[in-house]
Amino acid sequence: EVDILVNNNGGPPFRDFRELDRDAMMEGVTMNMITPIELITGVVDGMAGRKFGRIVNITSLSVKKPVLGLDLSSGARAGLTAFLAGVSRSLASNNVTINHILPGFFDTDRLRGSLEASVKTLGISLEEAVAARTQQVPAARFGQPEEFGEACAFLCSAQAGYITGQNLLLDGGVFDSAF
Repeated sequence: EVDILVNNNGGPPFRDFRELDRDAMMEGVTMNMITPIELITGVVDGMAGRKFGRIVNITSLSVKKPVLGLDLSSGARAGLTAFLAGVSRSLASNNVTINHILPGFFDTDRLRGSLEASVKTLGISLEEAVAARTQQVPAARFGQPEEFGEACAFLCSAQAGYITGQNLLLDGGVFDSAF
């Protein structure tokens, strides 16, 4: 029996969309959209039958704010979000919630890889790459994994039963919108 499902995938690497062939696109869509849907399909009826379930999909800030080089990731994750919008509402009366966390820049291996790529591409130091990236964040820093974990844990809790079909931005204020 599964009461909580958290779907997370590192996503395809940064690359220009012109470099994507059909196989790469199919793999990106499979890993970032189809596989999470298959996992949800495998557990959701049991959750509904027990009148409790929490599903959290880790997507990306790029679902709402395009990031150059993450086109495949953004498209597949946006597709997952749209696909599950109606599904989440159809399960709400069974105390099953589906939500998405859209992280921005968190201090992770993936971010470090992106920063190292900037060092090589732009011919700058790592310190300069970090400074340039944190300048994009109103909080003036990268998110910490513990902050992410606490937000995810809350969405998985019994106390989050009235939150469903939502996209929680964890981005230090990068997405600039009132709505």
